[in-house]
Amino acid sequence: FPLKELHGIFQWLVESIFGSLDGIIVGWNLRCLQGRTNPNEYSVALDFLDPSGPMMKLVYKLQAEEYRYDFPVSYLPGPVKASIQEQVLPECSLYHNKVQFPSSGGLGLNLALNPFEYYMFYFAISLITQKNSPATHHVSPSNSAYFILVDTYLKCFLPTEGTVLPPPSSNPGGAIPSPTPRSPAVPFSSYGMHHTSLLKRHIAHQPSVNADPASQEIWRSETLLQIFVEMWLHHYSLEMYQKMQSPHVKLEVLHYRLSISSKHHGSPAQSSYQALHAYQESFKPTEEHVLVVRLLVKHLHAFSNSLKPEPLSPSAHSHTASPLEEFKRVVIPRFVQEKLYIFLQHCFGHWPLDASFRAVLEMWLSYLQPWRYAPEKPPQSTEPLPRSVSEKWAAFIQENLLMYTKLFVGFLNRALRTDLVSPKNALMVFRVAKVFAQPNLAEMILKGEQLFLEPELVIPHRQHRLFMSPTLGGSFLSSRSPAVTDASFKVKSHVYSLEGQDFQYKQMFGTEVRNLVLKLAQLICQAQQTAKSISDHSAETMASQSFFSWFRFTPSEVNGSYTGNDLDEIGQDSIKKTDEYLEKALEYLCQIFKLSEAQLTQMMMKCGTAQDENGKKQLPDCIASENGLILTPLGRYQIINGLRRFELQYQGDTELQPIRSYENAALVRLLFRLSSALNHRFADQMEVLCSREDFVGRLCRYHLTNPQLVQKIRYSPVVRDRTSQNWGPRISLRFLASYRTLISLLMIYFLASWFYVGPVGCTFIILTGYFLYAVIMTFFFEGWKPHEH
Repeated sequence: FPLKELHGIFQWLVESIFGSLDGIIVGWNLRCLQGRTNPNEYSVALDFLDPSGPMMKLVYKLQAEEYRYDFPVSYLPGPVKASIQEQVLPECSLYHNKVQFPSSGGLGLNLALNPFEYYMFYFAISLITQKNSPATHHVSPSNSAYFILVDTYLKCFLPTEGTVLPPPSSNPGGAIPSPTPRSPAVPFSSYGMHHTSLLKRHIAHQPSVNADPASQEIWRSETLLQIFVEMWLHHYSLEMYQKMQSPHVKLEVLHYRLSISSKHHGSPAQSSYQALHAYQESFKPTEEHVLVVRLLVKHLHAFSNSLKPEPLSPSAHSHTASPLEEFKRVVIPRFVQEKLYIFLQHCFGHWPLDASFRAVLEMWLSYLQPWRYAPEKPPQSTEPLPRSVSEKWAAFIQENLLMYTKLFVGFLNRALRTDLVSPKNALMVFRVAKVFAQPNLAEMILKGEQLFLEPELVIPHRQHRLFMSPTLGGSFLSSRSPAVTDASFKVKSHVYSLEGQDFQYKQMFGTEVRNLVLKLAQLICQAQQTAKSISDHSAETMASQSFFSWFRFTPSEVNGSYTGNDLDEIGQDSIKKTDEYLEKALEYLCQIFKLSEAQLTQMMMKCGTAQDENGKKQLPDCIASENGLILTPLGRYQIINGLRRFELQYQGDTELQPIRSYENAALVRLLFRLSSALNHRFADQMEVLCSREDFVGRLCRYHLTNPQLVQKIRYSPVVRDRTSQNWGPRISLRFLASYRTLISLLMIYFLASWFYVGPVGCTFIILTGYFLYAVIMTFFFEGWKPHEH
């Protein structure tokens, strides 16, 4: 088709594929499209949107004519949107020379984007905006067409091997020019010393853009990465936004706001309160969002680690290094580090305390282990020993110190508030402990902390203003920037750029964090014992639930108060797996923080002090006082999370206890009246029978008396009912009101009628069976009481 017609339908086509920005139009719903459910649509969509497919060919065709398309600023991430609306330009070069004021009668600000940028903006933001799509709980995010396309675009535009493929061109031998700089439509103040594009020195001073094809095409790689990072990671709160700004930048923004408010009387600028809170954004990332970010992190590590070794001669390097190689060198510190750190902090602080946090955890651990994505493979060995972290990664660890230390403390605070008896929560603690216990990793983190805490003897105080983010002043990994050899300066620059000059650093291997680790170790010990008690309880329950025990006439555990756990439904195998996770996690924590055996023994003793004589049930942590036991904060935590409990038992008359759910309420009341009448009528006769020393006396004492209940009732401040004044021998018929007893009687009558015994014969069978039962229990278990059964 002619370019004019293609230009007219391009915006409609992009919106019909990725959906509208307001989420009303779902589009092709690539996030729910999978090969197993819709193989034809899945393959067609991937072929159509492939980097070399028809859609990209259309993009490049329109790119050659320098068409521009408007993208509303109101749909950008909160901090960017608020700053542009206040006419303060973001530091990212992606927005430079693109902001357009609306024409007369227009609504809102727009970004004037070229076709490639417009397409990628819609593709990236559809992960955030499409929240009204159909339920995706049956869809695996990693198998969706959207996830596969993200992976395809990353491999195409950020290749680990070779160079970026040139775009298909309809003109033989021609090339699609990169975007040319345009004059800004409105003067903007910048809230940072924004870095220019990596290609400025390659393109801006060349007579022809076709002179260096590699330099010409890397703009797609840089643009793609900037769009992904801005759309997926540039969401944070007002506090984070203020913390990111250096003092001189804050002063500059303040001056600009004052000047704007004094000039524009007809349309005054936003008030300070409204302007500040405009940066606050309600941002709730989904699990699918986090999985896509993890894919980005893993690919960037592989992309950065594919950097060719630098030649020994610096002069040779300056002439031979390609723009793509330079991009690999600075891609993580300049484009990703800051926003990913803020994104992870937001997730650690706001994600629900459930197993879905596993996605965030794995994304964090993927960033912490770039050596997993290095081209060299670990040597094959029969011994399953963890591979030691090489010293060449010390610089990465030091320049990402907060990613290791502060986020580890954030995870500790989460772990202390979760139920570690759950196998999924135990697995997360195990995963973190295993990663940080890799040989040589803890030592390198400790070295980074020591470098940060070194006194600043060499660096003058006037250089404090140089502590800024790599995005504000260029990467310190780039050979073009002034060589910085002081490792301490690098670590301080990293910490101060992310947290500000007034940041109070909390040492990962300091006393405060060590106490948190000890608390976590204590909770692990308690969780292990709780899991063991649940396992024993489940085993006992299964053993007691035999077929013939179901026909007992006694009610089932009147005073039982076991609350249960998700392990009951999972099975014994998962309980064993949970115990293994917790045991290995405790072992790894001891390796990381050098916990001694004496400390572990002391914790185990604290956890076991409240065990009963069977070693199965534990009381919550409490302190004995004059008024009885008082719960400690730890004891409250144990009760709330179901780790421990008090054994609550009914202390009153068993005849007057509340009607249970397994009892028939009408029968309970009727049988109570009947037993009360019998006890009142035959009280003297039962007293005489129980005083005899022969077999009849033993039988009556076993079934008609309960010395322990008499003792409880006499000293109980609760049970003072007139109906319970008779504490001597008495008859109890309440067991007949149990549904189990009624069903058992009906089954006996059914079986008896099956053999033509008749009602009289059934009654004889029941009485005979109960008499034999009574005789056996009287002879062999005279001290055994029915209420303890």
